[in-house]
Amino acid sequence: MYERIKQQKRKRRARRVRIKIKGIKEHPRLSVFRSNKYIYAQLINDAKGETLLSVSQKEVLIKEKKKSKKDNLLFKGKIGIAYEVGLVLAQKAIKKGIKKIIFDRGRYKYHGRIKAVAQGAREGGLKF
Repeated sequence: MYERIKQQKRKRRARRVRIKIKGIKEHPRLSVFRSNKYIYAQLINDAKGETLLSVSQKEVLIKEKKKSKKDNLLFKGKIGIAYEVGLVLAQKAIKKGIKKIIFDRGRYKYHGRIKAVAQGAREGGLKF
C-alpha cells in the first residue's frame, strides 16, 4: 500500500513539473534520470522532440579511470559522480554553443544526486 502511494506522489510531481517546463533550441531542457545504480542527463529540444546531447555516469567513470582523479572529487560516492556528470554535460553544452538551460528534475526531489547534477552544471558554466 505504501509503495502505491509513493508511486502516485511521484507521478503527480512529474506531471506538475513537466507542465511548467518546455525546452527550445536556445534554452533546452536538462532532463535527469536516476536509477539505483546510475545517473543520466540529457539536453532536449521539446519543439522538435530531439535530444541535443546526453551524458551518463558510465561515460564519466571511464574518463575518471583514465585521469585517475577519483580522489579529488568534491563529494564522495554517487553524489560525487553525479556532480561530475553535471560538469561533463556543461562542458559538452558549451562546446555546442548552449549557455542557458531549463532544469527538469522530473519526478525526483531536488536533493542528493539530482542537486549534485545541477550544481555541477552550474559550476561548469551553464545558467538556469
